[in-house]
Amino acid sequence: MFFHVYLLRSKLDNSFYIGFAEDLKERMEKHNKGMVQSTKNLRPMELIYFESYKSKRDALIREKRLKQFAKGFSSLKSRLFDSLMLEG
Repeated sequence: MFFHVYLLRSKLDNSFYIGFAEDLKERMEKHNKGMVQSTKNLRPMELIYFESYKSKRDALIREKRLKQFAKGFSSLKSRLFDSLMLEG
């Protein structure tokens, strides 16, 4: 089993969302069906990037760091520059 940290972008307003999931496909479905409170008004969402971890703890630490530290998210955005520039 793997645990995933992911980055979504709203096709509505181009805002970003960072999250954690054990089942990434199921979680994406929930985001796009409006079943996730924090993104239900931002739909549709598109998956931009994900990382997979064998350890749940490692994944949760990574998610927390990306959410809390602007430097971590800025670094990720710079790595994904071309992906973020592509239109849906």
